[in-house]
Amino acid sequence: MGIDIEIEDEAWAAALPDAQRLALEAAEAATAEGGLTVLLTDDATVADLNERFRGKPGPTNVLSFPAPANPENHLGDIALAYGVCAREAAEQGKLLAHHLQHLVAHGVLHLVGYDHQTETEAEGMEALERRILAGLDVPDPYA
Repeated sequence: MGIDIEIEDEAWAAALPDAQRLALEAAEAATAEGGLTVLLTDDATVADLNERFRGKPGPTNVLSFPAPANPENHLGDIALAYGVCAREAAEQGKLLAHHLQHLVAHGVLHLVGYDHQTETEAEGMEALERRILAGLDVPDPYA
């Protein structure tokens, strides 16, 4: 099982012609443990998923859905909302490509068991994200 990148919202491809490659590189850098699917979609789709599975209204930048243990070692699925991600990148003065790679790596880390509910967890997860992104020549997203 490999890593599948699905572009559902063409805004991703229009803004980042290499979005599929960028997402794949980030996912590969974040895990060697199994397969997963990354869905590059729109705000409405992520808002629907956020409401149905988390009980929270509106879209968010990235959602992770860990899979139960399975013989194929499929880790789960990640969905990213184009509008939210593009707005955040612009507001934070980051390249959308870098923000995409950060959020894919962040989502994959959730699939393999990392979280950021406590300050200690957040520090550990952010440190790992920084290492992964440095290997992709992406600046520190927390600087």
